[in-house]
Parts: sequence; C-alpha cells; structure tokens
Amino acid sequence: MEGDRIEESSVRLLSRPSSGGGVGESRWVDGSEVDSESPPWSLLDENDSREGYGSIKRRLVKKPKRADSFDVEAMEISGAQGHHSKDLSTWTTIALAFQTLGVVYGDMGTSPLYVFADVFSKVTIESEVDILGALSLVMYTIALIPLAKYVFVVLKANDNGEGGTFALYSLISRYAKVSMLPNRQPADEHISSFRLKLPTPELERALSIKDALEKKSFLKTILLLLVLMGTSMVIGDGILTPAISVMSAMSGLQGEIPGFGTTALVVVSIIVLVALFSIQQFGTGKVSFLFAPVLALWFFSLASIGLYNMVTHDISVLRAFNPAYIYLFFKKNSLDAWSALGGCVLCITGAEAMFADLGHFSVKAIQIAFSCVVFPCLLLAYMGQASYLMKHPKSSDRIFYDSVPESLFWPVFVIATLAAMIASQAMISATFSCVKQSMALGCFPRLKIVHTSRRLMGQIYIPVINYFLMIMCIVVVSIFRSTTDIANAYGIAEVGVMIVSTTLVTLVMLLIWQTNLFLALCFPLVFGSVELIYMSAVLSKIKEGGWLPLVFASCFLSVMYIWNYGSVLKYQSEVREKISMDFMLELGSTLGTVRVPGIGLLYNELVYGIPSILGQYLLSLPAIHSTIVFVCIKYVPVPVVPQEERFLFRRVCPKDYHMFRCVARYGYKDVRKEDHHAFEQLLVESLEKFLRREAQDLALESNLNELDMDSVSVTSKDSGAPAGDGTEDLRIPLMHDQRSGEPGTSASEEASSALPSSVMSSEEDPSLEYELAALKEAKDSGFTYLLAHGDVRAKKNSFFSRNWLLTTSIHS
Repeated sequence: MEGDRIEESSVRLLSRPSSGGGVGESRWVDGSEVDSESPPWSLLDENDSREGYGSIKRRLVKKPKRADSFDVEAMEISGAQGHHSKDLSTWTTIALAFQTLGVVYGDMGTSPLYVFADVFSKVTIESEVDILGALSLVMYTIALIPLAKYVFVVLKANDNGEGGTFALYSLISRYAKVSMLPNRQPADEHISSFRLKLPTPELERALSIKDALEKKSFLKTILLLLVLMGTSMVIGDGILTPAISVMSAMSGLQGEIPGFGTTALVVVSIIVLVALFSIQQFGTGKVSFLFAPVLALWFFSLASIGLYNMVTHDISVLRAFNPAYIYLFFKKNSLDAWSALGGCVLCITGAEAMFADLGHFSVKAIQIAFSCVVFPCLLLAYMGQASYLMKHPKSSDRIFYDSVPESLFWPVFVIATLAAMIASQAMISATFSCVKQSMALGCFPRLKIVHTSRRLMGQIYIPVINYFLMIMCIVVVSIFRSTTDIANAYGIAEVGVMIVSTTLVTLVMLLIWQTNLFLALCFPLVFGSVELIYMSAVLSKIKEGGWLPLVFASCFLSVMYIWNYGSVLKYQSEVREKISMDFMLELGSTLGTVRVPGIGLLYNELVYGIPSILGQYLLSLPAIHSTIVFVCIKYVPVPVVPQEERFLFRRVCPKDYHMFRCVARYGYKDVRKEDHHAFEQLLVESLEKFLRREAQDLALESNLNELDMDSVSVTSKDSGAPAGDGTEDLRIPLMHDQRSGEPGTSASEEASSALPSSVMSSEEDPSLEYELAALKEAKDSGFTYLLAHGDVRAKKNSFFSRNWLLTTSIHS
C-alpha cells in the first residue's frame, strides 16, 4: 500500500530550451509542476545572465525550494485580519449556563427515570446495603466521570471552542500529519484558527510521538478507525436515546391508567417517536427557546421531590457518601453487583454532550451549569429515590413515578415527557452534526443537507438520516418492548464513546499539551480503568440486547471507512493522471481551441497540478472560456475558516493563458450555503486582489533581483568566494513567517518601504490593467460550472478485499 501513495510535494528540476544564447535554462519547480510563473529571467541583462548562470544554477540546486505562492498569499491574507477572542461578561456566561440546561443536559437529566429500575432488576433488594451501595455507586460515578473528567479536564481539550471526537482529531491532525488524504498544504497553517498555542517549548517526547504518527501508516489508520468508531457510537446513541427516554416517560401511565399494558406502552411510544421525528424538518429554532425553561423546571422538580422523600422517608441515606458501601455492595452480591454496573452507568448518559456541544456555549458556562445545578439536583433525585426504597423496596420497577407525591403525578408526567422529547431532540441534532462533520472530512457519502434556520446556520436537517433514525427507533421499541432491555444496549454505546475520548485526550496531553508524563498517564489509568470496568459489565449483556449498538457501530464504521478509503484512492488517481505542463505549453494560449468570453469554473480535488478532466473538455467542447479557474473545495482541520481567508489563488501557465487555481477552504463546522451569485462575487473580488498583489510583488522582486545579482557579481570578482556562500537565493521568498514578527506585518511591506513609490504603483503596469479589464469582460459574460464524474476501479490483479471495498463504495 505504501507504494500506491503519491505525495504532491516532490521537488525536481526541469530543463527546457533557452531563448537566448542557446544555453539550457534550469527552472526551479516545486510540487505544483510549474503552476506558478517562471522566475523573471527576462528581467536580467543577457550578459549578466550568462556570466552568473553557473553560480545561480548551483545555488538553485543546493538551496531549499522557494516559498510557494500559496504560502505567500496565505500569509498576506491572514496578516490582514486580526482574530481576537473576547472574554464573555459574567451575566452573559450565566445566561449561557442557563441555556445549556436545555441543550447539553437533557439526556443526563432524564436518567433518573430508569437508572434504579435497571440496577435493581439485576440485584434484589434484601437489606439497606443493597440500596446504599447502589446509591453510592451512582453518586461517585457522576462525581468521577462527568465532574472530574469532563468538567475539569476534557473541556480544556477544545479546538478553538469546538468539542467532540472530530474536534480532538482535527487538533491532532494540525499538529501531526495524520490525515489519510494527502492534500495538506503549508498554506493551511496560516489560517488564523489553525495555529496552535503550545503552553511549553517542544519536548523530545512530543516530537517522537509526532514522528511516529507521521511515518507509520498503520498508526494513522488506527487513529482514524478510533475516531470513526466513536462517531459511529454517537450515531448509535441517536437511535437508542429517543427510544429509552420516550418509553421511560410513557411508562408512568402503566400504574396510573387501568389496563394500560405493555402493548399500549409500545403503541403510545411509537406515536410519540413518529411525531418527534416528523417535526425535525421544521427545525428546532422556533421552539428551542422553551428548552432551557422546561429543563430548568425539570431539574427543580427532581431536587424538590428528592428533598421531600428524604425528609419524609429516610434521611439516613446520606450514609451513602461513605464509599465503603460500594465494597459491601460487591461483597454481598458478587456477580449480580458487577452485572448491575450496566444499569449504574446509565446515570452518566449524555456526559459526552458536555464536550460535543461546547461550540454552542463556553467552557465556563458548561462548568457552572453542571457544578451549580445539574450535579446537586441529580444527587438529590437519586437520594430521594433511595429514601423511598428504604421504606418501599418492592417499588423498584417503577421507582421514579412511585416516589412522586400523588397530587403531583400529572404535572410531573407532563414535564417528564417534555424533558424526554428535548433530550431526544438534542441527540438527534447531534447525530446530524456528526454526519455533516464526517462528510466534511471525506468519511461519509454525500447526502442532502437542509438548513432550517437563516440565522443559526448550525441547525441542519438531513432527511435520509432522520428517516433512518425514526425507523430504527420504532424497530427497537417494537422488538425490546421494555426499558430494561434497551438499557442493556444503551450502556455499550455510551461507554464506547467515553473510552474513545479518553484515548484521544491522552494523546493530546502527550503530543500538544506536553503534560508531565506521570500526570498524562494518570488520566487514562484512573478514568480509563473505570470505563473499562463498566465496559466489561455492559458487554456481558450482549445476548440481552447489547449486540444492537455493536451492529449499528459496525455498519456505520464500515460505511465511513470504505468511503474514506475510496476517496483517498480517487485522489491519488487524479494526482497520477494530471496533465503535464509541457503539454499545456505546446498547446499555446489558445489551448488548441477557441477562447470565448466568460469564466469557466472547473471543479476538481487537486490542490496542485492540472486535472486530467481539462483534456476531456478540450476534446469534447468546440470552445473554452477566456478565463479558466480550477476550483478545489477543500476542508481543513479547523472548525471555521474566516470568510476573508476562504480563497487562495495562484496562476497556472503564463499570463496570456488566463488560467488560475483557486483553493476554497472550509472548516468542518463551516456551512456551504452561499448563494451562487455571492460565491461568484467573492471569488472574482479575491482574484482581483490576487492579481494586484502579484503585480506589486513582481515589481518588488525584479528590483530585489537586480540588487541581488549586483551583489553576486561583486562577491565573485572581488573576494573569490563561492557564489553560493553567504548570499541570498535569487528566488527569495517575498514573505517571512509572521509568527516570528509582529502579527499583520509582512516582509514585502517592510521591503516596500525602502523602494521608490513608483515601483509599488500597480496602476502603472499596463499588463495588470489589461488583465483586470479582461477579467471584467469575462465576468460580464457569465459563469459556467464545469463538473466531472469520476469512478474508482480496482485492478484485475487486486485482492478480493480491495475489489469488494471499491465495489461497495459509492463513486463520487
């Protein structure tokens, strides 16, 4: 497989005949295969060119390759804008903390509906040790995983304010080249949100990990599979969360309405689920303002009922703060206690949402909401249920509704139903976001995405996924018919996502944070050990329903990995088949056909080189547009790319060809919903800025090259030193790394201050004015989108597995 990989950063020298003196001229060529303009040899005097040619050639061979024009433009663009995050005020943070109740904590908030019912389906209540041990397990599980792990550690591993599995992967991808798609450019590192802020200097350990990830392809594959597995588990949660939440809320009717049996419970749950998924197409924007107040009322109800039960029945359950009861619980019940862990883990369902939904809020808001509201309310709720069980141990099957005072049953039932629907809504929306991010990173087939809000572009609706989730939820409810069996399946998906996040955060600690090795290893040892214990408990329920999330995860994992595998092969195929520059130069500026006014946007996936599909257009069409732009839609591992940094341009072939390359960069959270006219306007404006910058830089460079050649001649004649020693390269970069100087200041600006103003006046360049006029004429004639359809096929002598993978993948 290593032999099939193609890197686009190869460097080589090409020779072509010289127009003067018959001397062969070497051209310095980077991976773009002479996409950019040739060095302005014509700016040199012919005699000077012959005299200094040998030394110039030696310096070209020995010096590293020149700065890519993409990199130069990227530094200019990023330097023109300043992106500074502002700290939120106290009241704004408190308001965000209140809003998190309706979006982040719905799933965890509804867990008291079914946790103890599932735990005591495995352990029979025979003494207070059973109740106090189970309560102590729940309390310390909530304190250890959501509070200690997520609130105080994982939330800090955010990607410019974004959270989730893909955010961790993008953070690692920016620091180490682990992406399977070989289209990363140095220019990407100049995006304002790309740069990493390392708290300490680079350590040898971090560099060794980075080198290992970049050089060993199997480590890249393992990391990708780990991320895809976590994403698949989240999608599996999108199926199980609505099923268990709605069914648990509806189960309150069984003891209140005579004759309301299991069949009626299943039918009512299915009706509610169909209604829930049917309203997804309208979006959640119109009703989302009700989410936070409803969940706030729900948490208030949990705390109030819990306090009432503790005071009324048995306040001695406070003894559960003593972790010794966990030991006594396992000593008394042995294997049954270990089996009950599968129900205990349900108390932290939705903990991953604290990190996944970070992009909508802030770290402080989520920390305040959990520490001050969610955590104490959940503790009171579980302690209240335990107090009730101390007096009524036979009520464990229906503990939540039995512990509610009779006069408050119907109000609490209504609030519980709304809370269950909100929790389901949040998980469905999270599934849509995960699928969209997978599509952005080339790991999922392209599906139709509907944006349900003009103001909040993050609110999306994917019809195919919505109907799939609805059908699967109905199937799950119809087959299992009880919350206990669904809970067996629910735990595996939840713990699986947590283990993935623990692994990725540990890698971030070692690679990026460069944390002390002892502290970095304590994180997986403490939290990973607890999660593995829970995983061993829930895996024992495979025959009782635990197989379901594994099947879902396997299916989605296969789809995403196969799609990513096919995308990489397709990209490598396009790299191999791209058109050579010699062929384009032989065709001439007319491209061997007729050039008519207009702008042709030829979409392809190459960031360098001329796509082979251009040759098909030249053979098939009687004419081609006067201006050709190769547009590459590229997703970079950052959440959002600022609009002013969206486009990068470079010239393809000499000026009279009027051909350009445009890389349109998007983050995995960006929404590609621009109007065609707006996209065209932005593209043309960016192209005009590129042409003006190019003219200015060439004027600068010609002046600097003349000065440099004079220095080379003097050094060679006077001192006799080698021409390549102590002198600058003829093709010196026009920009230096901004990170070494003041932000927003480029080297060309510094150099331009030492030159006459006439040199910097781009309006005096007749070729620039002609090109801008030609571009305006082409724009007035209209745009044409040139699209292509490509297939990936395995070779005849390929292994069966490779044939099967490519056959099952959907061709883009």
